[in-house]
Amino acid sequence: MKFINIKDWGLGINFQHPYLIAGPCSAETETQVLQSCKGAAEQGAMMLRAGIWKPRTRPNSFEGIGKKGLPWIKAAGKENQLPVTVEVANKDHVKEALAAGVDILWIGARTTVNPFATQEIADALLGVDIPVMIKNPVNPDIDLWIGAIERFYGAGIKKLAAIHRGFSVSRSAPFRNLPMWEIPIELGRRLPQLEIICDPSHICGNRKLIPEVAQKAMDLHFAGLMIETHIDPDEAWSDAKQQLQPNALGAVLKNLVLRKSETDDKNFLAQLETLRVDIDKIDRELTQLMGKRMKIVEAIGQCKKENGITILQMNRWVKIFDNRVAATIAEGLSEEFAQAFIQSIHNESIRQQTRVMNKEVL
Repeated sequence: MKFINIKDWGLGINFQHPYLIAGPCSAETETQVLQSCKGAAEQGAMMLRAGIWKPRTRPNSFEGIGKKGLPWIKAAGKENQLPVTVEVANKDHVKEALAAGVDILWIGARTTVNPFATQEIADALLGVDIPVMIKNPVNPDIDLWIGAIERFYGAGIKKLAAIHRGFSVSRSAPFRNLPMWEIPIELGRRLPQLEIICDPSHICGNRKLIPEVAQKAMDLHFAGLMIETHIDPDEAWSDAKQQLQPNALGAVLKNLVLRKSETDDKNFLAQLETLRVDIDKIDRELTQLMGKRMKIVEAIGQCKKENGITILQMNRWVKIFDNRVAATIAEGLSEEFAQAFIQSIHNESIRQQTRVMNKEVL
């Protein structure tokens, strides 16, 4: 797939990295939208956002002002000479947003998770030349995220971008949604032309954490940020804790450290190449060692098969898991990595022994 980059979306803006999308979580009143967006624009926003329809977890929560808020965000865009974007969750939203002249659409996490909904919206956009930004699904499923992107691409939309807003999992604290940076990084590997925006507001759920997450996104060379900005966030009708006042948004941006992804410095490049050669050598050695280990695992599986012993001995697994995780941590690696590393080796060992046990059947 070949995507059109944000700077080439034809929106009449001279976009510079990092792209900044800002504005209130929800459109509440015309005054609130105009003031919040004006404040965001003064701090460097390049696109203005506001939630018009709000998919909420429970009924009787504020579910958005509805289509009467569309003229408010359009007026904010006209006043600040910036393009505007809203979330759409069904074909009726698409129809109303297009009729109002919205410049960019985004697909929310609760919609991305549903292929029927994403296809309905994609079908409604057949023949329409409008940029679409697609948030990751609520659950950590990269194929579902790519599937949604493919549906819009299949509808002829080439002006596409992804939005990383974190994932809802049981261990999300201190974040509202766990960043799981490895997933957007993998998305970038699979779709290298696709630009990715980070949404620190939804990842954090707490405005105090936004600077940290925004900086991490920049260090990973994300294309930009979507940050919820409200003229009076403590009085917001939705997601008050994760919204910033315009001045606070400006402080976050001012303190960002922006690093280059490439350089022509010959000394740096020579040093980096030397270190990468060392890394490549170690990676080859690790791969060879793992292959030797699995040969021993096969022998263990054959021994167990010949003696009528089960593949798994839980008491031993519990013991070695704790010991080897501790040994990995002692080498300076994180507990999260240590657990995943040891678990992955064990899972492959179980697969290899299962293959040996069932060789005659297979």
